[in-house]
Amino acid sequence: MNISDNKYVLITAARNEENYIERTIKSIVCQSVLPVRWVIVDDDSDDRTYDIIHNYADKYNFIKPLHLERTMEWSFKSKANAINYGYTNLHGLEYDYIGIVDADVSFDNLYYQNILKKFNDNNKLGIAGGMILELNNNDFIQLNYNLNSVSGAIQLFRRQCYEEIGGYVPSRRGGIDAIAEIMSRMYGWQVRSFPDIKVYHHRIIGITQSNILFSRFNYGRRDYAIGNHPLFMFLKSIDRFRAKPYVIGGMLMMLGYGYSWLIGEERPASKRVVKYLQNEQVNRMYSAIKKRFIKKR
Repeated sequence: MNISDNKYVLITAARNEENYIERTIKSIVCQSVLPVRWVIVDDDSDDRTYDIIHNYADKYNFIKPLHLERTMEWSFKSKANAINYGYTNLHGLEYDYIGIVDADVSFDNLYYQNILKKFNDNNKLGIAGGMILELNNNDFIQLNYNLNSVSGAIQLFRRQCYEEIGGYVPSRRGGIDAIAEIMSRMYGWQVRSFPDIKVYHHRIIGITQSNILFSRFNYGRRDYAIGNHPLFMFLKSIDRFRAKPYVIGGMLMMLGYGYSWLIGEERPASKRVVKYLQNEQVNRMYSAIKKRFIKKR
C-alpha cells in the first residue's frame, strides 16, 4: 500500500501552551502526508493558546479548534477527558490511524510518513511513535526508556487497536498512556518506539528539589493506579536508589504506592487489565531471575 493512501487523524489537548503550540502546528502543517483532520481541544486556557489555534485553523481547513470549559479542578483526568471529547468530533470520517500529539513537541516533515511505514511493515503494530528527546540546559537529550513503549506525547494508534481498548481511560494519578499500552498488549497488539525517528520535547526540564521529592511520591501513587505488582514496584523503587535524589527518591516511590494501597484508592483500569499487567510483570521478574541464575552456572 502507498503511504499516501494511509489516512490518519490527530487529537491534541492543549492548556496554556502559547509558548509551544505554534512550533507543534508548524511541524504538522509541513508533513509530507497530512492528517485528514486535526482536532485541537483548548482545555480552558487563560492565555493566547486558543487564539493561536484559531488563526491557523483559518489557514488550514483540516485543523478543527474546540474549546472545553473546565468543570473541575485540574488533574491528569483532564487530558483524557479532552482527548475523548476530541474523539467524538471525528464521527463520520474515514481514517486508518488516530494519533495523540502534545502541544509542546516538534519533528521533521517526514515524521508521520515514516511512522505510517512502520505500520505498513507490521500488521500487528498497534501503537507506534518516535523517540523523545528532552530539552535540558539548551540541548536535546535522548532519554533511556523501553522501546516496547511509546511516550504519551506522540502515540499513534491503529484505529482498530484504539477502538478495541476504548480510547484513553481517565486517571487522576496519570499514566493514561501506560494504561492504553497495557490494554493494547492485552488485545494482542504490539507497542513500539523507533529510535531512528526523533521527536523534540520543548518544555524545559528543571524542577526544584522539593518538587522532585513530591513527584517521586506521586510516581508511586501513579504506579499503584496503573496496577503495578507490589514486588515489581519494590524492585523498581530499589532500582531508583541509583538516581537523584539518591535512595530517598526510591523510598518516596514506595511510600506513595503504599499510601494509595493503604487508603484503598480506586484504580481506573478494570481488574482484568490490572491482572494482565501483574502477570506480565511476574513473568518478567521470573525471566530475569532465571537468566541470571543460568548465567552464574
